[in-house]
Amino acid sequence: MSHDHATTEADRDFGISYAKLPGDCYAQVAPTPVAAPKLLKLNCDLARDLGLSVEWLASPEGVATLAGNRALAGVDPLATAYAGHQFGNWVPSLGDGRAIQIGEARDRSGIRRDIQLKGSGPTPFSRGGDGRAAIGPVLREYVLSEAMFALGIPTTRALGMVTTGEPVYRERAEPGAILTRVAAGFVRVGTFQYFHGRAMTDHVRALADYVIERQNPSAMGGSNPYRELLAGVIDRQAALIARWMLVGFIHGVMNTDNMSITGETIDYGPCAFMDEYEPGKVFSSIDRNGRYAYQQQPNVGLWNLTRFAETLVPLLADDETEAVESAKAALDHYPELFHRYYGAGLLEKMGLVESNDENRAVASAFLELLAAGRADFTLCFRRLSTLHLDDPAGDEAVRSLFADPAPFDAWSSTWRERLRTERRDDASRNAGMQAVNPAFIARNHRVAQSIEALENDGDSGPLDALLTVTGSPYTEHAEFADYESPPAPHEVVHQTFCGT
Repeated sequence: MSHDHATTEADRDFGISYAKLPGDCYAQVAPTPVAAPKLLKLNCDLARDLGLSVEWLASPEGVATLAGNRALAGVDPLATAYAGHQFGNWVPSLGDGRAIQIGEARDRSGIRRDIQLKGSGPTPFSRGGDGRAAIGPVLREYVLSEAMFALGIPTTRALGMVTTGEPVYRERAEPGAILTRVAAGFVRVGTFQYFHGRAMTDHVRALADYVIERQNPSAMGGSNPYRELLAGVIDRQAALIARWMLVGFIHGVMNTDNMSITGETIDYGPCAFMDEYEPGKVFSSIDRNGRYAYQQQPNVGLWNLTRFAETLVPLLADDETEAVESAKAALDHYPELFHRYYGAGLLEKMGLVESNDENRAVASAFLELLAAGRADFTLCFRRLSTLHLDDPAGDEAVRSLFADPAPFDAWSSTWRERLRTERRDDASRNAGMQAVNPAFIARNHRVAQSIEALENDGDSGPLDALLTVTGSPYTEHAEFADYESPPAPHEVVHQTFCGT
């Protein structure tokens, strides 16, 4: 896009391809204007990738667009319909209750990206809600989604944050804000469920054709494009959840309406990164039974994918029995796919190359060691990536993270035996490990401090520092070394909230 202010919108087609689907797939609705929009943060790198003028986005017209006060040229904004299983309970009608798509843009790779405002006012799917968002959840999603992107994990992204100049009323009055987020697509498992639950097979087919054309074009030449679609979604989801597990990420609310068909992480509500390694860890205040605990995420992924497969059964074969068997066969690949992605990633984090029983045993033993010692997940792996094969004197960096370092000492000798069999030099192994073991994550207490400083004091310093380190998480930042550290006891965040 030209940086000429006058041609920023006029020379570009921001039209929404989703609007070509049947009318009951969405509702055309304009964002509700806000009183006094003010730009809080702009993602300049993402803007440039989308061909958007940074200068224009920061101008009054651009800020008005990010606030929903001004529409992109030639676009009728819309909110999409979807259903979902929420904590296992079927809800037949959900939809975008506070999110409105305002356009599409092609990135540098030529891939179409949806642009959506979150917190932009009520829609026909709001179910009595105000459709607004408070500054805390908006800032949280901005930080977490961009941190995930920098970690190399597929995710929706944040283009900008604006404050609205209006209060949002939750437990108390809070400053209102709007997030502009970008994705390869916002179609969810729940989108397919919405029409399947109404026995609207033609709509399921139209939606599947749309997704195939946009995200799985290679499937169009296959003998059954819908089987290819199912296999692709299963593969992407297995890979995504494996990546979550490898960085200690807990999504927190893996309802089927929060699972994207694109394989991107979506809907950052009560999500969090673990500090101490605890397989059963739950942060979400509404996950009272641990359904979406850290260690449950792979199983929940399969459960959600099974619901997706159910919606496609009428498309997989003319004979229902054959169609069901086809769906089951595709789902049967999920455990193998997940374990392949996760297992390979875990060995890489350990500095081990060969996929064999001995190496897998050493990797599993380290996780057991972390769990027993309640050691910091991120810091242990990062410091492990600095150790040398024949110089245990450096081990104190990791030993100090355990109250009782003796079990680590015993484990490290076995680990070094495995490393010796692979004959890699320290420098290449350390570099490889440091490329997959981040020094920095968006730690809960740092996110909370950023929100508090901005909301209470108008101080964006903590937010800027956090975005700096999480924006290049595999690089050491000496001036922000404190951001590597786990929280002090009084800083620990025990619960996270949806923010709706």
